[in-house]
Amino acid sequence: MDRFRGWPVTLTEGPVGLRPLRLRDVREWRDVRLRNADWLRPWEPSNPETPLFRTGLGPYISMVATLRREARQGIALPWVVTYEGAFAGQLTVGAIVWGSARSGQVGYWIDGALAGRGIIPTALAMAVDHCFFTVGLHRIEANIRPENHASRRVVEKLGFREEGIRRRQLHIDGAWRDHICYALTVEDVPGGLLPRWRRTREALVAQKSRQGTGNPGNPG
Repeated sequence: MDRFRGWPVTLTEGPVGLRPLRLRDVREWRDVRLRNADWLRPWEPSNPETPLFRTGLGPYISMVATLRREARQGIALPWVVTYEGAFAGQLTVGAIVWGSARSGQVGYWIDGALAGRGIIPTALAMAVDHCFFTVGLHRIEANIRPENHASRRVVEKLGFREEGIRRRQLHIDGAWRDHICYALTVEDVPGGLLPRWRRTREALVAQKSRQGTGNPGNPG
């Protein structure tokens, strides 16, 4: 199998986009991360020996170099999430295992100012379909802290299966934290996850319209 199939790639669905992470994103990335430090800190993987948020550019450059190397090796797909063409966050499918597993783990974050617009569910649906139907993966996992209700809503709306607790899986915000494992396999979405999400989104819009609350064009 050609492990480089399907990368690099840019994907779009309406105003939401996924494109490869670039070195020249550094200043936007730093500005968004610093502005969202309190929003992101409780959920971000951290190194027990080093701080998570810094004002320098070095951490970003190191991250991009690592993710580019992993992309060349066929073990990661590192995307920037865009909204109306602007930098909005990140989504990475990493820890890709080939052989008899053909699995990967997804992580994502978004600028808090853009939360609640359906951006991450749309981006994740695009990424999952690309991984299943172009790259050739069989299973995608999302491991999320039990307390991170917003992130859990993303995968639950998309129909990810809850598969149990992974005890003290990752070092987050200063301690080893439990995570809930959510997963999808290609058999779960034979027609694609993005078309299913479109139908779910339309149902949410219709429900909000009937209730007369919220912004009917802006579900979750």
